[in-house]
Amino acid sequence: QLQFVESGGASVQPGGSLRLSCVVSGITFERYDVGWFRQAAGEDHEGVACLKTSGVADYADSVKGRFTISRDNAKNTIDLQMNNLKPEDTAVYYCAVDCLSLAPGRITTIQLDTGLPSSWGQGTQVTVSS
Repeated sequence: QLQFVESGGASVQPGGSLRLSCVVSGITFERYDVGWFRQAAGEDHEGVACLKTSGVADYADSVKGRFTISRDNAKNTIDLQMNNLKPEDTAVYYCAVDCLSLAPGRITTIQLDTGLPSSWGQGTQVTVSS
């Protein structure tokens, strides 16, 4: 059974940094494209970053140059390094597999794009405020 466990969220001041981590279980991890999404209060899930098995990464325009996604296939983990955080980055962050880019910066998952049921973890809260 596919499971995600996210961690690393916190409250930080604008300009600060955080590193999120996600442990994935229940799948052959190295075969999947992996990504990070976020959901602000009252909003839908927004694609933040997607890392293909090829090593190519795509980022939402709003985080490009500030966020970096990485993976460790030996540990089944996905990390998101977030620098120069802004108040608009405040959200619950979730990791996912089967991410794809509908266009550069427009990140979704196969499930979201086709209307199939999505599997999400509990997420980790990131709050950026002074």
